[in-house]
Formats: sequence, structure tokens, C-alpha cells
Amino acid sequence: MDCFLTLNLKLLKHHSPPFLKKMPFTSPANFADNSLSQPLPSLQCGTILQSLTNIKSLTKGQQLHAYIITSGNLRNNTYLSTKLAALYATCGHMTDAQMIFNGIVLKNSFLWNFMIRGYACNGFSVKALVLYKQMSSFGQNADKFTYPFVIKACGDLLHVELGRRIHGEVVLTGFGSDIYVGNSLTAMYSKFGDIRSARIIFDRMPVRDITSWNTMISGYVKNGKPKEALAIFYLMKQTGLSADGMTLVGLLCACAELAALKQGKEIHGYVVRNGNALCVDFLMNSLIEMYFNCNCLVDVLKLFEKMARKDTVSWNSMISGYARNTYAFESLRLFCRMILEGAKPDQVTFIAVLGACDQITALQFGMSVHSYLVKKGFGATTIVATALIDMYAKCGNLACAHSVFNETPEKNLICWSVMISGYGIHGMGREAVSLFHEMIKNNIIPDEGVLTSVLSACSHAGLVAEGKEIFYTITKDYDVKLVLAHYSCLVDLLGRAGHLDEAYKVIKTMEINPSSDIWAALLNACRLHRNVEIAEISAKKFFDLNAKQVGGYICLSNIYAAEKRWDDVERVRMLIREKGLIKPPGCSFVELDKMVHRFLVGDKSHPQIENIYTKLKQLNQLLKEVGYKPDTSSVLYNVDEEFKEKMLWDHSERLAIAYVLINTSPGTIIRITKNLRVCGDCHTVIKLISKLMCREIIMRDIRRFHHFRDGFCSCGDYW
Repeated sequence: MDCFLTLNLKLLKHHSPPFLKKMPFTSPANFADNSLSQPLPSLQCGTILQSLTNIKSLTKGQQLHAYIITSGNLRNNTYLSTKLAALYATCGHMTDAQMIFNGIVLKNSFLWNFMIRGYACNGFSVKALVLYKQMSSFGQNADKFTYPFVIKACGDLLHVELGRRIHGEVVLTGFGSDIYVGNSLTAMYSKFGDIRSARIIFDRMPVRDITSWNTMISGYVKNGKPKEALAIFYLMKQTGLSADGMTLVGLLCACAELAALKQGKEIHGYVVRNGNALCVDFLMNSLIEMYFNCNCLVDVLKLFEKMARKDTVSWNSMISGYARNTYAFESLRLFCRMILEGAKPDQVTFIAVLGACDQITALQFGMSVHSYLVKKGFGATTIVATALIDMYAKCGNLACAHSVFNETPEKNLICWSVMISGYGIHGMGREAVSLFHEMIKNNIIPDEGVLTSVLSACSHAGLVAEGKEIFYTITKDYDVKLVLAHYSCLVDLLGRAGHLDEAYKVIKTMEINPSSDIWAALLNACRLHRNVEIAEISAKKFFDLNAKQVGGYICLSNIYAAEKRWDDVERVRMLIREKGLIKPPGCSFVELDKMVHRFLVGDKSHPQIENIYTKLKQLNQLLKEVGYKPDTSSVLYNVDEEFKEKMLWDHSERLAIAYVLINTSPGTIIRITKNLRVCGDCHTVIKLISKLMCREIIMRDIRRFHHFRDGFCSCGDYW
């Protein structure tokens, strides 16, 4: 105990507890404010320590600890030492608890249980299990207060083998019928992903409390079974138990995953009716998530505006919800409002906002957010740095992305993957492959996501040999199982390079069933290389797997239109109408003076629209003077050539470029984001404009980046 005595004499010097100034003591709640007429006996000190443990009052406990040391009551006093260890363990101060624990010779089950619980509940699962093993070697038997926290530690570590072994011990020792042990076992198996075993334990429990039901509901939700979560709630209602806040959170998560608006609104009504008995603020954030997942943006905004207290989590739910639902404008606007109203953003906020920036290429806004988050001390965190790298790469500023990457002190696997992907979407395949090999040299083992990124980079750059080499060594060199995304990249790589037969052979010899994405990759390659035969095979397979995705129909229609097979074009368009599918209109975004402007195909709504069309007319004249001839093959209508040419000039990216040209000085870089793939004629036009106007134009379409300079594109006309 001598070392601990020294520690707490220092603690006494710092805390100077006022009750040591000869002030009497009356109760645990106010003992520090009363004078003391005579030393407190050990039994009374122990009672007070127990009370302080119950309310987790660390500061008063430290003051009493200091008093016990100076009064001499602690020396060789197992009773008080045990109480002190329990106090520190309950308050999460495990270092102090362990020091006291080490000094106690006769350790009872009460002490062992508090220490195991303290480690298990404060994120030290391994230490909890080590202590449990030591407990057994000291001849101390585990009891119903030990097992729940040992089981929790197994679940948190996903240690399936040990968890099952502990379960066996529980059954043999007769504690399996205890409600707390049963709840812990249910939670553990849910964490293992073994929801069937969790349900068996739940069904066999002789008595269940609200925690039992909540554990089962959340287990179903976390294991991707939201329907079962709702079903078991209806069983719970039959028992007469009332839902608490945790029940409702689990149910709202299930409704969100199912987009079950009707049930979600019923829960909302229950919250309103029983607000006094529930933690309403906590539930409001879950309601926000549910309404966003059900795409009820009007309802979610009403709910948010009615909230009396908007915490950081509430703001984050709104900002990330808008970003997820592709309402990037609203996401950024709400972030500005959050700052103005004095709310404090955290790293979750910044990740959501940076994600919204990259959706609409809001580079200037993103750079302002970067500056702000650095001032607030978030710049050094790996997760925020990764979001910054992703934002800069997707906003077309690869130099800044690389700079942030180099300055990130601790690069995790996701950080490397995002930078590799950034190189890939900019067509810098060799740089992506080089960075991949550098990652390997840094002893970072790639996962399936990183391998997908580097294979995609090879595809964008046409690096067939490099891509095939990586693909065929995935299992052997990196012990990663081939997944659909890897096959999709290989098919895309081969198809883009014109190796359509080889790509088709890869699909036919796959060990897993091909997905619609894989057939879409082959279908798109057929469009590039005008192979109608394989296109029709690919389209049929695609439609069988994904009949509601309009992109496949449009691609097939493009292929027929290029061959002037107008009857087939009309047949495909008839299918689109019959299925009620809608092609999204072409839409382009540009940012100017920290304002993002949106242009739709044939847009007439912009305040400067007359000047924009005047500029387009001037550009058209200049282009014709240098020999430009419109490529109308991408116009899917059987109309005369003059009308087709006019339709091309209404494309959203041309409107966006004209707008920037008339509102910026010569030499300013033009950055555009488009929601669809850029058509062949627009690609040609933008190359020529970059030369005629002496402008660098950086365009991100749905597939990749195009850097236009001096009449050339970084993609090498390979997209």
C-alpha cells in the first residue's frame, strides 16, 4: 500500500478537501461542507464510499480517500480498500482502481466483480477477460454478477470461441436462468451476427424485462432484419410492457431501413403523447433519420424547426440527411445556419459538409470549411483529413488532395484508398498503381475496397496489363476473396479496351453470379465499340436483374440510335414508358464567388439566361470557323439534323461554361459537375473551347474527371 499512499498524499495536496478543516460530517451529499468533530470510523467511511459509488461522485470520493489516508484508517483495512477500488472502477478510473486492487491480499467476489465490470464497461475488454482468468486461478468462483460483464467483453471483442465457452460455463453453473446473464448472452450473440442463437436464448428466458426486448429489437436491426424487429415489438406489446426510449430508437431504425413511413409516424405520435415519460431530445434525432430515409423532407424540416433544443447531433442528422438525399445545397445552407446560431460542429459535421461539397463541386466552400476546421482543431484527425482528401479530389483539385494526404501523420487504410481512388477518377492510373505499391511497402495490407479502387483506376486509364496482374493476384498475394466489385472493374477494364469477347468470357466463368453492375459495364463497353450482338445479350441480363434502372435502357437505345435502327430505339423507349421509368434530366453545377449555380438541359430560368445564350451563339460561330461539325449520334430522336444540333446546344454543361465565361476574367479555371455522362459532341466542343478561350476546363461527369487544356482532354478521348 506504500506506493498508493504516496499517490494519494499528492492528491490530497491538490484537492485540499474542505471537510478536513475540522468540520462536522452529516451525509454523503454534503460531507465536504461540514466540520468534523472526531475521526470517522471505518464502517461509516465505507457506508459513505458506497453511497458515492452509487452516484458516481468521483470528486467527493477522492476527497474522502485523501481523508482516510491522513486519518490512518486505510492501513491494512481490506474493507475500505475494497470500497475504494469499487468507487474508482465504477467511475472509470481503472489505473487507480488497479493500484488499490493490487495492494489487497484477500480479494472477495465483490472486488473481483467491480474490477471486471469496470474494465468491461470502459473499453478494456481484454483486461476484463484477463482478470476473469486470474479470478479463477485464485480460487474465486464467478457468480451472476461476474458473467454479464465477462460476456459483454467477449461480445465487444467478437471473440466467438471464448464467448461460446463462457456460455457453456454459465449453463453448467446454473446461472443461465438469471435475467441479466440472459440479456448479456442475447447481446453477445447479436454482436457475433448469430441472431438465431440470440433468439433461442431470448425465447428460453423464464423472465424478461424491457432490456431483454430492447436487446432483441436492436439485435435484429443491427443484423439487417428490420421486419423481425417490428414483429418482436408486437409480441412485446402483448405482454403489457410499455416501450421506453431505447425501444423506440430501435423501432425507428427499423422503420428507417424499411422506409416504413406509416409505422414511423405511429411511433412519432406515441412520442408526442408520452413526451413527459421519454427522453424526447434523444428520440427527435432518431425521428429525423427515419423521415430522411422515407424521403419526407417537409416532415423532417417541420420536426427540426419545432425542436426546442437543437444539439450538435440534431444539426448533424439534418446536414448529413440532406447530403445523403442529394440535397447538397440545403446541407451547406444548414451548416452556415448552424454556425450563425452558435452550435458547435464536430468531426461528424465536417465529414457530412465536405461530402456535400464534393457532390456539387463546391470547391471554394470546401476550402473555407477546411480553413474553419483547422482553426477549431480538427485538421489533424485522420477521419477528417480523409474527408478533405476525398472532397478535394472530387472537386477537381488533386494537388490539394495530395497535399492533405502527405500532411496526414497517421494514414489508415481508408486514407490510402481515397487517394488511390482520387488518382483513378482523374485518369491518373499509373500514379494510382504507384501509390498502391507504396502502400504495400508501408506494410498496409489492402482490403477489398482498396483493391477495387486501384482496379477502377486501371480501368479509367486503360492499363490492361497492370489491372489484370492485380486482379489475378488478389487471392494469392493479399488473401482477399474476389467480390463482385472486382469482377465489375475487370469487365470494365477489358471492355473499354475493346476486349469484349474476353470480358464476356470472364462473366461466363465467374465463381459467383454476376450482378447488374457487371452486365452494365459490358453493355457500356458495347456502346463504346458499337457491338450490337453482345449489347443485346448484356441488356437482357441487365433487365432481368434490374428492370427498374433506366440507365440500361438508355444505353441500349443509344447503341441502336448510333446504328440508325430507329424502330429498335422506339421499341426501347416504349419499354421505358410502360415501366414508368424516367430519365433524369441533364444537370450541371458551377461555383462562382462561393455561390453554386445549377443549370438544367434547355434551362431558361437563370437570371442571366439571355447573355448565356448570346455567348453560346458566339461560341458556335467560332467553332464552325475552325471546322467543327456537330456529332448528332448521341441525339436519340429521329428528327432532322438541324433540330438535333439545336438540342445539343441546350446541354447543361454548355450553359454552365457560357455562364462562367461571361462572369470571370480570362485565365480563370472553369470547374463543372454533371450528373450524367458527358456526350461525345459536348466532349469535342469543350476541347475546342478550352483552346479558343485559352481556359482550363475541369469537368466531373458521373464516371470520371476530364481536364481540358489547349484542345486536349486528360482522358485521351477514352471514357
